Amino acid sequence: MSAEDTIRDYYEALRRGEPLYPYFLEDDATWKGAISNQYSGYDTVAEALRKQSKTTDEWTVESHDLSVTERDDYAIFHDEVRLAWTNVETGQRWGFDSRWSGTLECIDEADEEWQFVSMHVSAPHDL
Repeated sequence: MSAEDTIRDYYEALRRGEPLYPYFLEDDATWKGAISNQYSGYDTVAEALRKQSKTTDEWTVESHDLSVTERDDYAIFHDEVRLAWTNVETGQRWGFDSRWSGTLECIDEADEEWQFVSMHVSAPHDL
């Protein structure tokens, strides 16, 4: 699977409510920046993603401009993504446009297995 396929598969896993932490490299250098938080280290990222999966549902993830560049055993990407989800605790529906960027590492060249080393998700807002 290419780096681009991995990103698209991640989007699908989010839509289906499947675990997301397996997409991230098990390393202290792994980092994820969310809309209002940031997480450093695989264990912290994995725990945040587990909590997200337990407290959200009905995800909409619409990619509008995915660009991926692969170089040997790493890749960089950016995308514009329309996100929406429901908070299962309150029933409130959230949605907005977001920007995604990050890096992936190829951890198995024979099987072309890629994992995120960093991911940043931000939301544009008026100043």
